[in-house]
Amino acid sequence: MKGLLHRHRELCERAVDPLEIAAGLEAHGVTDRTAARFRHRDVFSLAEEMYARVPRDRDTSAPPEDTPAPRPRGPRAAGVVLALLPGALCAAAAAGLRLTEGRPRLIVAVVGVLAVSLALGAALRRGPLSAATRTTSTWTCWLVGYALLGDGLLNAAVSGGPDGLPDGTADGPWPVTVAPVLALALSYAPAAGCAHLFAAGARGKLTSSRGLADFSAAVRPLLVGAFALYLGALAGLLALTGAVLGESAGLSEGLGLGALLLLARLLIAHGHAHAPTLVLSAAAAAEAVAAATLFAGRLPGCGFLAAPVEALIAVWGPAGVPTAVCGLGALALLVHAGRRLTRASAHASTGRTR
Repeated sequence: MKGLLHRHRELCERAVDPLEIAAGLEAHGVTDRTAARFRHRDVFSLAEEMYARVPRDRDTSAPPEDTPAPRPRGPRAAGVVLALLPGALCAAAAAGLRLTEGRPRLIVAVVGVLAVSLALGAALRRGPLSAATRTTSTWTCWLVGYALLGDGLLNAAVSGGPDGLPDGTADGPWPVTVAPVLALALSYAPAAGCAHLFAAGARGKLTSSRGLADFSAAVRPLLVGAFALYLGALAGLLALTGAVLGESAGLSEGLGLGALLLLARLLIAHGHAHAPTLVLSAAAAAEAVAAATLFAGRLPGCGFLAAPVEALIAVWGPAGVPTAVCGLGALALLVHAGRRLTRASAHASTGRTR
């Protein structure tokens, strides 16, 4: 036991409760079988002894009952406003595109993209989806940009176009699909809410669970429930934006992209950035290759290059490409999240910091 305390002294000294020690031990590879060698039934019981053995100088006494700590209403309200801001600005930009023409429409589009990007960046710097790394921002921008312009490009390319640049409309030479992107922007608030519910629920399971396997089994339904709740909210927003804008709701591709982005952000927020970066970059590359093959197929003797994408478009339409790409990526991340986000180490500090 003394050797174990020496190896993990820093973890034990900075921990605010035994649960954080248990999560840290799991992250270092300590299992219930290892705990049994120290005459403990599981890692949680071992963490309680380690917490009790390490002295602490800081005061951990609870505040007096007659002076309850004030609730941080200001920061919480600011977080709600930031979560709603990307959707509100995107809705304003979509309205501006419908009410303007020519050069004013181009100005509205540029200002709208900048405003939504800044608002989304501010929202992602705090709250349950915040993370220190920004390794996926480029791929996320590509995937969202493809949702806006990709279907129109594929549809025009199949018929020999496009004959011009996008003009911000759904019936131009390069059609623009605004409804799915608007729905995704509006869905940031539900995504943040679902992530908060998942993190809070997992933190609560740390208190009631008495083993790592018990904790994983209890958290897995929370992850699936939060994921399903977000997809339900996104489906409603896709139907709403499609009806309001008079466009196709893009239900399949919108749900696939939304699921992919949510799972990627959840993993990154809980300290697992490698897999989301790999999957998002692969999805962006697949969409780029799909578009490139259509134009490469126009070269003499290269028609076979465009055959797979043309066959997919013939069966499912232009939305088939992002639906397949994002759907497969989301499925891979869901399986990965089921393994990573159900570990106690993934929730060592989310309950206190977010």
